[in-house]
Amino acid sequence: MAKEYRYSDKPLEDGEFHEGRNEPLNTFRSGYDNDDVFGHEEGSQIKYKTLSWQLVAVLMIAEIVSNGMLSLPSSLAVVGIVPGLVLIVFLGLFATYTSWVLIQFKLRHPEVHTMGDAGYILFGWPGRELLSFGTVVFAVFATGGQLLAGQIALGALSDNKLCLMLYTGIFTIPTLLFSLPRTLDKLSWLSVLSVISIIVAGIVGMIGAGLNPVATRVASVTIETSFINAFISITNPVFFILISEMKNPRDAMKAAWTLQVFATTFYAVFAVVTYIYLNDNNSIASPSFSSLPPKWAKAAYGIAIPNFLIAGSLYSHTAAKLIFVRIFRKSRHIHDHTILGWSVWTVLIVVMNAAAFVLAVGVPIFNYLIGIAASLFASWYTYGIAGMFWLYDTYTYKGGMSAFSRRLVMTALNVLTVAAGAFICVAGTYVTIVSIKNAYDDGSVPPAFSCG
Repeated sequence: MAKEYRYSDKPLEDGEFHEGRNEPLNTFRSGYDNDDVFGHEEGSQIKYKTLSWQLVAVLMIAEIVSNGMLSLPSSLAVVGIVPGLVLIVFLGLFATYTSWVLIQFKLRHPEVHTMGDAGYILFGWPGRELLSFGTVVFAVFATGGQLLAGQIALGALSDNKLCLMLYTGIFTIPTLLFSLPRTLDKLSWLSVLSVISIIVAGIVGMIGAGLNPVATRVASVTIETSFINAFISITNPVFFILISEMKNPRDAMKAAWTLQVFATTFYAVFAVVTYIYLNDNNSIASPSFSSLPPKWAKAAYGIAIPNFLIAGSLYSHTAAKLIFVRIFRKSRHIHDHTILGWSVWTVLIVVMNAAAFVLAVGVPIFNYLIGIAASLFASWYTYGIAGMFWLYDTYTYKGGMSAFSRRLVMTALNVLTVAAGAFICVAGTYVTIVSIKNAYDDGSVPPAFSCG
């Protein structure tokens, strides 16, 4: 059983962070770093724990917002404005709560660097291997998703004059280069540009939609829909890796609040505006920029390219870092500029980006596989497993089963959180499998390595 880490002698009250709220940062870190994955970094050549909460917020926004923003208008075309907005707001609030639980777990267990480490605490080595595998798979698939977004953007800008596979290859090269820095601090400043680009691209897209409304557009308050199409846009992963590279992990919740307030607001405004003006018989393209007139689509896609690049780099960096830290944890290759360390890191970055490229261009149903990966893993990382964290820590450190009876509301909430993760996992997998079947039935699946 993992030990409880406590850097304050004051007993914790129910729901309180293990954050040493009144301790100076140096005092907090001197104890926390004893178990932290990167340890004490004084005198190290490579320092990881350099991120402010503001830069963590920027990294999270850069990583996830474009995917949700560009797919949500098509979801509103499926479910209607009212259910769509309710879903956006509810999931934003739900993700904020689960972020709080994840951060609390991380503060109590400094040795946790990835979901694999958390899985080891909960389930032993099988949990570590399964959740580590899921993180790498999802991150590689998400990298491939960003490569496809780049392919679409380059194709729109050039009127699809080249083979689509070539566009993907072109986009893979800068994505690989941007993912090479060993620390997230280097990527965080690029992420500032990434966030600016997706905000401006979204504004350009909304202006283009408003100036060029679809003549046959219709805005429905609610629409009868199949569960299949309505589900696709509701999962986003949260990674412990970001918190592990913060100067002060106690500030992680500030970053989570910033992400959720920004994402929920931007999602809602962009989705509604785009839906109102571009909804053609309850259908909007995904990505939604493809529903704009060609000139406006080119402008929006061109401005969004930095976001697609950096988001893909962040995902491939995440996949590589999980394996790199797993190999060299507590060794000098983590913090020193060694030939072995840099060689292994470079190979991992190349492998992750190459795998993403091959999947993106070589698997005709790759978009659907991203949905399966999100359902199987991201649904748990974002929602279900947070409930397990709370239940585990409450049982282990606050009195066993009797602790639950003294916290009935929180216990019920976290049991429901686990159930929600299970539901999203099963239902999302079902949704995607049915979508794959439908795609093959209607002949819309292209051949592998297609230029079309």
